[in-house]
Amino acid sequence: MSDRVTLTVENHVGIVKLNRPDKLNALDEAQIDAILAVAADIQADASIRAVVLTGEGRAFCAGIDVGNFTTAFSNDGQPVDIMARLAGKLTNRWQEVVWQWRAMQVPVVAAVHGVCFGAGLQIMMGADMRIIAPDTKLSIMEMKWGLIPDMGASQLIRHNVRDDVIRLLTYTHRIFSGEEALGYGFATQVSETPYETAFAIAQEIASKSPDAVVLAKKLINAAPHVSVTDSFLLESDLQGQLIGSKNQMESIFAGLQKRPGNFDDYREA
Repeated sequence: MSDRVTLTVENHVGIVKLNRPDKLNALDEAQIDAILAVAADIQADASIRAVVLTGEGRAFCAGIDVGNFTTAFSNDGQPVDIMARLAGKLTNRWQEVVWQWRAMQVPVVAAVHGVCFGAGLQIMMGADMRIIAPDTKLSIMEMKWGLIPDMGASQLIRHNVRDDVIRLLTYTHRIFSGEEALGYGFATQVSETPYETAFAIAQEIASKSPDAVVLAKKLINAAPHVSVTDSFLLESDLQGQLIGSKNQMESIFAGLQKRPGNFDDYREA
């Protein structure tokens, strides 16, 4: 199971690869288990300061393996409640495969190529940023199978993409390109070399104060879901944690001395 998703670490950047290239990284139950396990490993490793999320081989992710439908919905012929919420979480198991990247403390940069359909597109949207090859084929594919996007897309896509565009692409499951994805708002940036571009961004993030990066993500994640008052209070609280801290002072010294920062790993108080 562990080889379904690989994790390597380079210069404080965790590199996660969906690793089922013979199936264009389409998700089955074993791969979902592996994705959840790898995300937990990243959360437990304070040395990882940014993540690149990509797919091995010719594609990012072709969605759910359609051969997985029969096993996902039954157990020895008995229905399985796959929509049951996970203990202590807002999400069910499928939603967590996507939402964990957004909820993760450190920033996640998706490098997308080949095809990115259905569940693959939802996983991509869980990332903080999405670097997409211009010739990538993307689709909100669920309608083809008589389903709706159900892995957190309703919360994630609406912050980037116009309402009418979401409706068009959801109702029709139309395939669109990486270039179109940029115009629609799905892509942060289009690149002929999405992995290299994503890694460079992640490396730049990893070179900053881990404390400031983690708390900045916390603030940005909260902003769409809290009142103006609560947002201002959160800004003040998080900034108060940073001012005068060891890593914040190191940011100042490194800047003045024109050298890379020598930061401690972030540890939640």
